[in-house]
Amino acid sequence: MKLRSKDRGSATVITAMEDRLDAAVAIQFKDKMRKIADSSHKRIILDLSGVDFLDSSGLGAVVVVLKMMPPTQRFELAGLTPAVAKVFHLTRMDQVFTIHPDVNTAFSDTTLTP
Repeated sequence: MKLRSKDRGSATVITAMEDRLDAAVAIQFKDKMRKIADSSHKRIILDLSGVDFLDSSGLGAVVVVLKMMPPTQRFELAGLTPAVAKVFHLTRMDQVFTIHPDVNTAFSDTTLTP
């Protein structure tokens, strides 16, 4: 699973560079996210705008990443495509995660504290 990490202000934006987050890449995704999160800011935004398919293994991997975050770190999602957003909605994970329409909105959302 290819991920691109970029610091933006007081946050780290991680962009998934593949169109699928499924069983074939879930373990690799978790491992890479762990390494990035260990050396990142207090706020991490995962940009999934390029991911067109997410299965239960991919969803589980995203949940594991949330659970591995220390209490001082925030993990947010941005740019869910309709198919990916549907998975989050059907599993009610959209109520667990902070989800932004896109990365820019994540930085302009005034309801979140920095």
